[in-house]
Amino acid sequence: MTEPVPRRRAPGMTPERRREMIVAAALPLVAEQGAAITTSQVARAAGIGEATIFRVFRDKDELLDACIVEALRPDTALDEIASIDLDQPLAERLTEAATALDAHLARIGAVVGALHGTRPRDRRARDEQGEHPPASARTQSYQDTIDAISALLAPEKAALRYPAEQLAGMFVSQLFARTRPFSGSVITTEQLVDLFLNGALQGVSA
Repeated sequence: MTEPVPRRRAPGMTPERRREMIVAAALPLVAEQGAAITTSQVARAAGIGEATIFRVFRDKDELLDACIVEALRPDTALDEIASIDLDQPLAERLTEAATALDAHLARIGAVVGALHGTRPRDRRARDEQGEHPPASARTQSYQDTIDAISALLAPEKAALRYPAEQLAGMFVSQLFARTRPFSGSVITTEQLVDLFLNGALQGVSA
């Protein structure tokens, strides 16, 4: 009689990978409920036992801090920008990039806004005084975004009035500063891109 071959256990997740998986499961819950979420809810969403969360996070506050850091990371938006077809007209490229960055900003607003409204006052004060992520990481994220937009401008390098990196900085600044005026009108992505490329005067093309 042939003895059954013992099954090998699949290699376990590294602590870092487990943290990433838990944060990914927690983010949608945080955006909806803020600090009111429970670790049992996160565990169910992640398909793990609640105790597993506390093997990689000291407490719920540390998990929420990790969610803030993840929400601020522009990686998904940068991946989408990197996949934009450079054979498209420049206006279409920039519109796609702006849409990706808008989604990134919306996620930041949802997560940070929900936490700000539901965390205890003393904890909110510590959040505002702290740096999530550190200044060096924020600087790098901003530079990565500028580099990604510069790459979209590269095919038109010979026709650009200013260096691509400088123009990318202008575009990102306009995008991030876009607000809803008191009049109730909204500056659409298409209008923003058109104004950036063609200016404010009719019949004048950049």
